[in-house]
Amino acid sequence: MATVRPDLTIIMVSYNTRDLTLAAIRTCLETTRQTAFRLVVLDNASSDGSADAIAEAFPPDRFPQIELVRSDENLGFAMANNVVARTAETEFLLLLNPDTECHEGAVDNLMRFARETPEAGIWGGRTTFPDGRLNPGSCWMRITPWSTLCWATGLTGLLPDTHLFNPEGLGGWSRDTERAVDIVSGCFFLVRRDLWDRLGGFDRSYFMYGEEADLCLRARALGAGPRITPTAHIMHIAGASSPLQSAKRQLVLKARVTLMRRHWPAWQIPIGIALVRSGVAARYLATQVLSRLTGSDGWSRRAAVQSDIWQARQDWLAGY
Repeated sequence: MATVRPDLTIIMVSYNTRDLTLAAIRTCLETTRQTAFRLVVLDNASSDGSADAIAEAFPPDRFPQIELVRSDENLGFAMANNVVARTAETEFLLLLNPDTECHEGAVDNLMRFARETPEAGIWGGRTTFPDGRLNPGSCWMRITPWSTLCWATGLTGLLPDTHLFNPEGLGGWSRDTERAVDIVSGCFFLVRRDLWDRLGGFDRSYFMYGEEADLCLRARALGAGPRITPTAHIMHIAGASSPLQSAKRQLVLKARVTLMRRHWPAWQIPIGIALVRSGVAARYLATQVLSRLTGSDGWSRRAAVQSDIWQARQDWLAGY
């Protein structure tokens, strides 16, 4: 593959996921047989020895298609991908998370799907958890006032398998058919490089979470129609680089508020932000009450997480 001009640049951004990153690189190499690619790993100033471990496991004399970039600071997911994408000369870019493992033919099948449906511009696959259960986070529909109301009132959590009350998560769809979607997850995200360049890559305002949703929505405004195929299958742990529940949820909320402000009509924005605030407040109050009534460790932990999120509301309500 290294002697053939690559069609694809695979970008992997790692942050304190040493062993997972090594497995992600290895499975990508082992399962990709028909696609010539360049794989660039940008390490975001990890403190767990990730960069040294990657350099030792995949030396350039044995793996010339793999390039390691060491960042002196944590650039965040969006900016790190932008940095690598600027050096790409291939027709396609594939963003692949370090907490993933490719199943046989995942990259090859995704590339084949892209060539069969060029009008999509952006493509994704099917993701599962390590135990084989479906990980529905491979794709989403856009945030709307209705989806936000369903989340705020708890209907999404109570009825996750219904499309009516879980429209963002495409509730009830097992990701086993080809389908057009609004948003493809950044964990396994194939895009034509010319489309990426037209959009200017990720909006660097986003540090982590929400950047792929923003890019997909901007791409759709240019006529792209992102699509998912079940033939491209990966395992995705999800959240490995941001394991602290409170911190991760705050980033997600920050991203949601930003997406509302960037992509909703002006009159809808105050309604959406009020719904997000009330949804978080309701979760905070409910977990505090249940923690005191039950005295259980589980509810106490949930209450602590929700308390942290509520206390940080001025930050995430401001968005990016």
